[in-house]
Amino acid sequence: MSKKAETGPVAAPRTGAATAPRRAGILALRIAGTAGRRVLMLLALLALVFAAVELLPGDAASASAERGESAADLAERRHLLGLDRPLWERFANWMAALPTGDLGTSARGQKATELLADPLPNTLVLAMSAFGITVVLSLLLGCWAAARPGRLTDRVVSHTSTAAFAVPEFVVSAVLLLVLSLWTGWLPAVTVTGGDGRPATWTMLIMPVLALVIPQTGWNTRVVRGALADQASTPHVEAAHLDGLPLHRILLRHQLPGAVPAIATGIATSTGLLFGGAVVVETLFNYPGIGTVLAGAVAARDTPLIAGVVMCAAAVVSLVLLAADLIRYATLGARA
Repeated sequence: MSKKAETGPVAAPRTGAATAPRRAGILALRIAGTAGRRVLMLLALLALVFAAVELLPGDAASASAERGESAADLAERRHLLGLDRPLWERFANWMAALPTGDLGTSARGQKATELLADPLPNTLVLAMSAFGITVVLSLLLGCWAAARPGRLTDRVVSHTSTAAFAVPEFVVSAVLLLVLSLWTGWLPAVTVTGGDGRPATWTMLIMPVLALVIPQTGWNTRVVRGALADQASTPHVEAAHLDGLPLHRILLRHQLPGAVPAIATGIATSTGLLFGGAVVVETLFNYPGIGTVLAGAVAARDTPLIAGVVMCAAAVVSLVLLAADLIRYATLGARA
């Protein structure tokens, strides 16, 4: 009897069962690493905000000074606001209170969280409404163009989306005001707030949302179209064409799933652009959001309030980016 016969049959290694925990561990490490990088980027951004405000001429004490105040009065106000302390110490104290939800005290003596309690939800409604519409329109237009590669529809969508993204939000806002308000009178030119600090009617959201949607839809339509074009040259998509499958089935079941990571990353990146554009749009339409608060805080050199606005916006953007990373890792892990 041979040695092989004595030892008996050798069981085949269970590759799938063995690698599943390993894949889960790698995925957890990637997520933790990504979250850590997001936190470090946020810390660097907040430090940059403190330094940038410090470099501006004047400070919160001089910006809030009344006519006829003496140098002693200004020095006393600087002491009360902590402006006589080093910048690094003020930043460290602000960061130490951040985990408790304390965004500091403004130059006027009010809590930054109280000043942002009403405007922040208004901005979130504006930005998230624009984000949702952008996602839907970008997917529809990108898939429509990808289903007709090289044809007139594809060229029209590509050129139109490029032009839409190239136009800044304030130009789009001006055109919307001219057409939808001044010429036709269909929509109000400015936002009127009700007793709860929110827009009096939902129609006052239409033009601000459109001003954000149009440029971002142009950008994301090109992202969707490019991601689907990359998938069109993959072997499994070419095999589906050779099998004679319908074009819409190939697009939805073979190209789109593979393009999800690139599309999710591109759309998530536009979240930061939406918040940046919201500051401009809110000012033009007199919308009661954090854009107005930020403009006043910069004029007053109110560092804690500026940092609070940046912190809130950056936290939302970071969460969206983290969600996009999770989608990308999950998709790539499923295909591995």
